[in-house]
This record gives sequence, C-alpha cells and structure tokens, in this order.
Amino acid sequence: MSSTVDVHLDLTDPGEQSIKVTVRWTPSTHRQVLQFPSWTPGSYTLRDPVQHLHSLCLTSAAGPIACRRLAPNRWLVDLQDLAALELAYVIEARDLTVRTAHLDPDFAAVSLAAVVMELEGCRWMHHRLAVTAPAAWSVHCPLVRDGDEWIADDFDDLIDSPVHAGPYRIEPFEVQGFQHELLLMGEPPGGWPPALRADVERICDAVCRLMQTPPPAGHRYQLVIQMLDSGYGGLEHDHSAVLQYCWSALARPEGYRQLLQLVGHEYLHQWNVRRLRPREFRPYDYGQPVVSEGLWFAEGITSYYDLTFPLLAGLTDRPTLVKDLGDELSRVLTTPGRRIQSLAASAEEAWVKLYKSSAVSPDSQISYYRLGAAAAFCLDVRLRVLGSSLATQVRGLWMTHGRTARGFHRGDLTALLKPLDPGLVDDLDQWLDAPDAVPIQECVALLGGRLDPVPSAEPNHGLTVSAVDGRTVIRRVARGSAGRTAALVPGDELIAIDGRRVQEPSDLSLLLQTGKPALITYARRRCLAETRLIPDEGVDRFSLSWDPGASSEQRALRDQWFRFL
Repeated sequence: MSSTVDVHLDLTDPGEQSIKVTVRWTPSTHRQVLQFPSWTPGSYTLRDPVQHLHSLCLTSAAGPIACRRLAPNRWLVDLQDLAALELAYVIEARDLTVRTAHLDPDFAAVSLAAVVMELEGCRWMHHRLAVTAPAAWSVHCPLVRDGDEWIADDFDDLIDSPVHAGPYRIEPFEVQGFQHELLLMGEPPGGWPPALRADVERICDAVCRLMQTPPPAGHRYQLVIQMLDSGYGGLEHDHSAVLQYCWSALARPEGYRQLLQLVGHEYLHQWNVRRLRPREFRPYDYGQPVVSEGLWFAEGITSYYDLTFPLLAGLTDRPTLVKDLGDELSRVLTTPGRRIQSLAASAEEAWVKLYKSSAVSPDSQISYYRLGAAAAFCLDVRLRVLGSSLATQVRGLWMTHGRTARGFHRGDLTALLKPLDPGLVDDLDQWLDAPDAVPIQECVALLGGRLDPVPSAEPNHGLTVSAVDGRTVIRRVARGSAGRTAALVPGDELIAIDGRRVQEPSDLSLLLQTGKPALITYARRRCLAETRLIPDEGVDRFSLSWDPGASSEQRALRDQWFRFL
C-alpha cells in the first residue's frame, strides 16, 4: 500500500475560473469516508466550501465506483478490494478572499482547506502536491519542495499551505538570520512603498524580540500581500500568512501603519494560535464548529501587540501608539454590546455571531478581537504593577505549551498568574465571564492617563441609515437611543422630517437639531406612519491622553509599560 496521498491541481484554464482536482491514494479499509472541510482554521465559521464542488468521480483500475452521500460534505464508499483509487472533482474558484479559492486569467490564490478532500484513515500520511499552471506563471507554496512538487507531512500540513500562482513579484527578506519570501500581488497606483521590504523586516524582528525566539517557521516562510481596490484582512498559517489590503489606504500615513500592524499581527500568529493553540484545536476537527473561549487569547493578545510593533520597530513614536490604542479602546467603549456579551461568550459564539454580524450586531455583541485587546492591555498594566508583564506570561505559556505542541486552556494561564497575585486570577475570571467587566478606565488611570468622551458634532438620533434604490432606509437603531424611544426599527424608510422630504442619508444631520423634537414621517411595510424624535447629545468617541497631574509613580509605571517586551 502506498503511504502517500498524491494531490494534483490543474490551473491551466483560468478563464473558466475552475480548478480541476485529482487525488490518488491506496485505501487501507473497504469502507472509505471522504470529507470536504467545512471551515478554514483561522476563520471560525462554517463556510461550507463544498458548495463550489461539482463533477465528483471516484475510479479504480476496474472502473467507476459509486459514492453514497452521507452529508453535504461527506461521502461513503464501499470497496470490493484495496486497489489504488483516483478521486476527481472540480472546484469553482471565484471567491477572492484569504480563506477561499480564486482563479482568473491574471493569477491564482488558493486556500487548500477550500479545495482538498480529507480521506478517512489517511489524515496523518504524507501528502504530495503537484500544480499545473499556465506556462508564464510561477507557482509558490510554503511546503517543502521536491523537484516540481511539494511534500506535506500530513493532511493538516497540506491544507495549511496556500498556493499562489501567476506573475507575483518576489522579494526575499531576512528576519534574525532566517530567509523569508515576500510575495506581492497587484500594483498600487503609486507603486509599492519603497521601504516596504525593509519595514516588514523590522516589524517581524520586533515580533521575534517580543517572543525572545527566532521565527518558528525558520527559513520556510512566505508572506503574501494582495493589494486590491478594496478589502482588508489576513489569515495565518504555520509557514505563511496571506494578507489583503486596499491600495487607496497606502496614501495615508495611518493606512501604511495599519498595513504594518497587520503584517505584525499575522507574523505573531506563528506563535500565538498556530503553535500555541487552545486545546480544543488539537487536533482540528474540519467537519464541524469547534467552540473555544481561547480565541480571545489567540486574537485579543495578538491584536493588542500588533498596535505596538511599529513603535518597537522604530517606525513610529509614542504619541502615535497612544492614538492607535485610544482608538481601539474607544471602539470598545462605544459598542453597546459589551454590556450584553462577555469576552468568553464572544469567543465561543464566533461561529454564529462575529463572522455573521449585521448592522444591528453592535447592540448585542462585542468583538473578541477588540475586547480581547482591551483585556490584554489591562492585564499588561496590572502585571506591570506587580513587576511582571503580559509579554513575560505569554512567553512562559509558549515555553510550556507552544514549543511542546500542547493545547492550553484558561487554567494554564491562571496557573502562571496565581503566584504573582491570586486576586488577579479572580479578576481575570470576571473579565472573561461577565459582560462589561474589563476595567479599561481604571487601568488607563494606573498609567496616569484618561479616556475622555468627545461629544458628537451632530445631533445624536441613534439611527444608522443607508440609501437603497433612492430611498433612505434605517439599518440600525442604537440601544437606548432617541431612535429607540421613537419606536423606529431597522427596515423603516424615512420619508420626511418636519414636513421636509428626506432625499438622502445626509439630510438627517441637516434637518435634526439636538434637543428639538422632530416629527418623523416614515414607511413600514409600505404603510405611512409618524413619530416624534428628540435627538440628544451623543458621544462620538473617547480620546486617550496623559493627565498632566499624574504622580511620579504613575509616570514610572507608564514608562515601564511603554517597553512592552
């Protein structure tokens, strides 16, 4: 019996935007289950990529073999013998995201978790990957190369290794003596920033200094940046990361800084979540949701530190970091859902809430990325009061659980904190389990800082509206707002304010005044109605600044905090 699964991707007809997939192996049992992954690690929701699969056909030397469908993404095969098998199918590749598959005449960007079938009994076998692409294209994959093919240790290693093909620009770069590759796709109107490669090196070096280890990926790391007309995001892998970014943002200093923060975020994931992994993800179950509160640690800790990397890399200054942190904390404080959903619940409900959010979600939900970053900030400050730091504890968890590939849970983190202060363990439990429990204001004050509300320049009506086919339609009515008091709901069409026609969303700021009652004419299910709305003074955001009257102890703690490492 062959001990290797051979996978072949045919990208030679990019105009069809379809990938022809062939999988060859020798089964070890007469009952063979085929399962297509339902989700991609790093993106915690069921996307069911099997919807893009068609023309599935299983054959052996004796001819076609019937596959009986057990579920939308699972098939059962009864075999007469254990002869070698060939599975062929087609994947429609028209979804350009970091977690799916896209093929067109310009390039291919393929997440193999959305393309390759899992074979029961073969998961831990070596997988060999071959890719056929148009003659003018180069093919890139972070797996170990063997001639014109790539070798994966097992199925997990295979689908964790994205494939990119086309006229990608390749820039080698070095991090602490280890050679990496930067793959650039697209061309910003003003060209790629001349300092990008050097800045990426400095950001990645800052991540290594935070963790006090060389990159776990060693010499085998590919950083892919797809520069598009719209989009933002990234997906981490053991030996690579794929980023999407909007080229128009590069024209602004804060936009370029955000790109570097995204690079640092995904690079840190080499440690946090890829190797230092919540125990529920060891091993991954690709067939169903895997609930884990540990996502707050995986994404919240990483989101906190990504703000710091430009400063640690010497690419920005302290006031800029304070502004970025203040903006992040402000987003938490201005999200009503923090009073409804706890941090642990946000992580556990990612599968059905964060990745399926809507315009009304902020009223009952809070992102575990953002609230997790706020909790990480508070934990860092509290630990520095005790003479320690969050970085020290993350490195400790890395040594005990990341390097050894042991899944961690809350108790492993609290075991590190308890010798420092048992009370901090109780506090962390509260921060995780209770809504609105993360002490943002208190921890800012420990550093001699303040988060002051900035009044909104416009009347606060609590309505989020959009233009739909020439109509102004309510998308969200904020919890506790004047719009709620007026009994308006999402889907209502705004017709007039005090007898004046509402023609576009911007009319609300022109026709409403703070504290002045307004007669709202609206349509609900095509029936006209009226209500009274009284806008109040709203808070636009919170601004983080340093209190000039801060004590010497607060200033000293602040300087300690600014070191981050």
